Amino acid sequence: MRLLLINPRFSESFWSFKWASDYITPRVRTTNPPLGLATVAALSPPGWQVQIVDENIETVPLHPQADIIGICGMGVQFPRQKELLSYYRKLGYFVVAGGSFASLCPEQYRGLADTVISGEAEYIWKEFCLDVMRGRPRPLYRESGEVSLEDSPTPRFDLLKLSKYRSVSLQFSRGCPFRCEFCDIIVMFGRKPRTKAPGQIGRELDKLRELEIRNAFFVDDNLIGNKPQAKKLLSYLADYQRKHNYRFHFGTEASLNMAQDPELLTLFRKANFEWVFIGIETPDAESLKETRKLQNTREDIITSIRKIYAHGLDIFAGFIVGFDNDTTAVFDRQFRFIVESGVQAAMIGLLTALPKTPLYKRLEKEGRLITELDNTDNVKMVTNIIPKKMSYDQLIAGYQQLYNRLLEPRYIARRIRNKIRYLTRPVYGGDFSLPEVLRILKNLFTKGLLKNGPSAIYHFLRSVPLARPRLISLVIQDWIIGLAMRDYVARNFILEFDQANEKAQRYLRRLEIAFRRQLHRGVLELSLSQVKDAATHISIRLKGELGRGFYRRAAAHLETVLEETASSITLQVEELQEAHLKHFQQLLRRLQRYGDRIYIRINEQIKPLVEIDSSVFNLVLETTASGAIKQ
Repeated sequence: MRLLLINPRFSESFWSFKWASDYITPRVRTTNPPLGLATVAALSPPGWQVQIVDENIETVPLHPQADIIGICGMGVQFPRQKELLSYYRKLGYFVVAGGSFASLCPEQYRGLADTVISGEAEYIWKEFCLDVMRGRPRPLYRESGEVSLEDSPTPRFDLLKLSKYRSVSLQFSRGCPFRCEFCDIIVMFGRKPRTKAPGQIGRELDKLRELEIRNAFFVDDNLIGNKPQAKKLLSYLADYQRKHNYRFHFGTEASLNMAQDPELLTLFRKANFEWVFIGIETPDAESLKETRKLQNTREDIITSIRKIYAHGLDIFAGFIVGFDNDTTAVFDRQFRFIVESGVQAAMIGLLTALPKTPLYKRLEKEGRLITELDNTDNVKMVTNIIPKKMSYDQLIAGYQQLYNRLLEPRYIARRIRNKIRYLTRPVYGGDFSLPEVLRILKNLFTKGLLKNGPSAIYHFLRSVPLARPRLISLVIQDWIIGLAMRDYVARNFILEFDQANEKAQRYLRRLEIAFRRQLHRGVLELSLSQVKDAATHISIRLKGELGRGFYRRAAAHLETVLEETASSITLQVEELQEAHLKHFQQLLRRLQRYGDRIYIRINEQIKPLVEIDSSVFNLVLETTASGAIKQ
């Protein structure tokens, strides 16, 4: 049995750190590999041939040699997951849907997949495999019991292209003891954290050592949800690290109450954890009480943050605006708090009601849900809630302005200085050779600081603690994080759509003038579509013989459009001469930095000639009624 497992491409977000991947560490394509698929591969029968394709680092195969295609997905991946499921199913493949969104909302997959795996996979995937071999797979497998993580196998890390990721994922526990109103974790995994045995983690680390991995991220939603078991794990990891010469650099997610446990903090340092992601959400105690995040009210939050810094751990943090208690004053309050805290990787999101959470049910009952808007991604300039003490437009505008202020070079630098007053002995020390360090510094200066002007250079130099060289690697990392987030906001957080779209229309007229001969001959079509409060979309249809010079000139023009506007572009290729194939591929290479805004459709007849990397561009997959691919 040939099993192909696919992780659909994510749309770009803060977590993509795209600027850093493009300019600072181009060998690394994305943050973490699909741990769930590696676990499913390990749960599959020994005789099955299993392949994993992660569309975030490689293109999906259009005609794979597979008997079963399994496609996972989080909520933010659902649009692409749905497209892939439909595409392969129409071609006659047996398709299986799984992942966290299928676990939360299996009803969304009706008619999209032959089988839906809803819930933790350890038991129901094996059941599905047996049914497949008997020729009787069911349409839905739903885990309704409690899964023991001691039954979870060592993931098939060997099936992943690990060099393409910043770190490799591990999981110790599932579930969280808290009751945060907006969170879907307790809906899926419950409030009683379940854990693996420390020895299981040791076997996984042994496998990663064989594969020469150094950076590992525990993806647990709260590693310390079961504190006694977490301490056993950390003690085990400290011994493991000593035995293996501190091979691994760890990061994880945990709750803020770790700050009130000195023993726990000491164990984190001994185990060589460099950073921890914490859901801080807001410094407003009333909003924390409103959302039932009481674990963040036990102590002044700045005091807790500095206790964690004092043990050498850096903090990445999540923040939210839009709670019922929030007025327009929340944006200034969050700004002041984040600057004072020193948190550089401050992932601020709009309050969003995820399906089946307590928040969703409450707002639905109150008539305060905007059901037609996206409810899967809270770091876009849209949310599905109607705020209580400000207007929707005030919420969106305040969110944009908050990020714009935080990501000014002076506030990137000020946060660094506020952090290193307390994070004086960081576990993080960098893990790069001297040539890599020099290349990173060169790229940071030329691609980041210079581009952001003299102010960025001045504030960078002021933030470098030359008298404390141990901190310099941390400072450089924070500038990379800050500039990557600044780049993302500049390209994606746009409110002045009328002004931006007028600019796009001017560029379209330039394109029409530049290629009027091709337009007159009917071998090229240009059009522009515009939706209210959204960026324009430019469609370009290549319909015939365009000439060798066209592609070079088109690349220059389109590069300018993508650099200067927020527009997206569709390239619909209906005809392409083989002699011009290399020129078309050169055009794509020049535009690949903007691939997240480029959609490509290719005619079936020329498909074998063209290589489109769906991990870079949005490769639109379509099938005709007869099943022939239009791409």
